[in-house]
Amino acid sequence: MFLGTHTPRLDDKGRFFLPAKFRDGLDGGLVITRGQDRCLAIYPTTTFVEMTQEIAKGAVSVKKVRDYQRMLAAGASDTAPDKQGRVMIPPMLRRYAGLDRDIVVVGAITRVEVWDAAEWESYSAEQESVFAEMNEEVFTDD
Repeated sequence: MFLGTHTPRLDDKGRFFLPAKFRDGLDGGLVITRGQDRCLAIYPTTTFVEMTQEIAKGAVSVKKVRDYQRMLAAGASDTAPDKQGRVMIPPMLRRYAGLDRDIVVVGAITRVEVWDAAEWESYSAEQESVFAEMNEEVFTDD
């Protein structure tokens, strides 16, 4: 499980130090890809494989399914942290998320998200004001 908020910086090669508390969960390999809300999503390889197996069950005759599968797979890069715990973000993914130097790395339970620092600040400020009310919408009493 990935929890917490961290503020590493990208170096000139597009690498950042993965927070130490996330390294064990990703030491078996990781997949970094486009996430929703213009952030990047980093999954343990096994989690990504399980997720894509579910996504592959979608009917390719449905345009939205094809579009989602393409965008997820075309933007995905499988890698592993180097010996110093750094992860390199490919240029295409840095452009997608608008990443320059200041980033925020967020634990999002099953994945790690990487955000541009200013975008995260804006997003989290907006979401904090409605977070308490989300419980009724996200979780039902089924």
